[in-house]
Amino acid sequence: MSWEIEYKKKLRTPDEALRCVQSGMRVYIQPGCAEPETLVEALMQRAPHVEDVEIVHLLTFGVAPYVAPEMTGHFRHNAVFIGANVRDAINDGRADYTPIYLSEIEGLFESGAMPLDVALVQVSPPDAHGFCSFGVGVDTTLTAAKQARYVVAQVNDQMPRTYGDSFIHVNDIDAVVEASRPLCEMKKAEISDMHTAIARNVAGLIDDGSVLQTGIGGIPDAVLSFLMDRKDLGVHSELVSDGVIPLIEAGVITGTRKNFKPRKIIVGFILGTRKMFEFVDNNPIFEFHPTAYVNDPGLIARNDNMVAINSALQVDLTGQVCSDSIGNQFYSGIGGQVDFLRGASRSKGGKAIIAISSTAKNGTISRIVPMLSPGAGVVTSRGLVRYVVTEFGVAYLHGKSIRERARALIDISHPKFREELYTYCEQIKWLQRPQSMSASR
Repeated sequence: MSWEIEYKKKLRTPDEALRCVQSGMRVYIQPGCAEPETLVEALMQRAPHVEDVEIVHLLTFGVAPYVAPEMTGHFRHNAVFIGANVRDAINDGRADYTPIYLSEIEGLFESGAMPLDVALVQVSPPDAHGFCSFGVGVDTTLTAAKQARYVVAQVNDQMPRTYGDSFIHVNDIDAVVEASRPLCEMKKAEISDMHTAIARNVAGLIDDGSVLQTGIGGIPDAVLSFLMDRKDLGVHSELVSDGVIPLIEAGVITGTRKNFKPRKIIVGFILGTRKMFEFVDNNPIFEFHPTAYVNDPGLIARNDNMVAINSALQVDLTGQVCSDSIGNQFYSGIGGQVDFLRGASRSKGGKAIIAISSTAKNGTISRIVPMLSPGAGVVTSRGLVRYVVTEFGVAYLHGKSIRERARALIDISHPKFREELYTYCEQIKWLQRPQSMSASR
């Protein structure tokens, strides 16, 4: 087979493969659980030889040594979604954050607004036809590999082979580094009593035949655990994690009622554990696509009964949602929240949900606030927000006046903060507190 000859010609040691990185270049690193750690380690060996190399990626679960203070002048990270491993560097000014909808990141690569010199990716070994799979992370990586001038692939026999638009041919790879090592894993979130209470309220909005998009963390995992009595659920989501496995095995997630891509779980990437990686390996119910496709609001809206479940850091009394920052300290990113809330809001029978705990910092501050903190970014506007859910109930805001919104949000806030929220509303003449509350003062 001719591809086998090409493959052998392209074999390199990690250090040899990364010699392609020169000063002033922009380097893309495959994100999430698919981060090519062997290549990242080799990239660090280039530090003494290069200056002003920009490193672009979304959240990664491996180490990020390129943001260390001693790497200043050699590497500078530009996050299109912030992970915990780079958050301090961004807020200390040693790295950058580019806010952007997840569905539009690939457009930066394709348009030349953010041209890529080198793409560092991780793939499965080639099949009999010379195609390697991007495995658990197609996301923005397939497009990055198509647009980059030079593609370095970490070929890992522990990377699952997944279906969909998830392949790259050996002929389209410039250098191959073989490395057998476990993928980065995301630890399962601990589900608290608060998560359970919020999830119970969210689950009450999910009907048989709904198509789900969920994120990561305690609330989404808890929601899934409440759905074992539903029938024929589907999934169209930027990502899925281990929580879907019991629902698939129990015959709850079947996709049979989906009117767009029926019987298929449409997904961009996996964030989970080895159990999840093994579950998607050669599993034809999963269909992976680039994020620009998965997160296209128009395609999302083609799913009837689309339910998008996303979280936030703050919601103000007008319905503005902050999800990417705590005041002026950047925390995560816009991600796919707006993509899926837009899609779900346009879906026939769709529901766009923001699910949050009513308080933070061990109950000392309210997440439902009179105004967003100074510097906080509005990710979801008050015009787009539909459902807001806390452990105290559900507020439906679409088409509601400011007065109606404020009252509905105060009703689902933590009781110990309701009086001060009403006081704010009285001061700016939005509404007055109920007589029962006034009498108790």
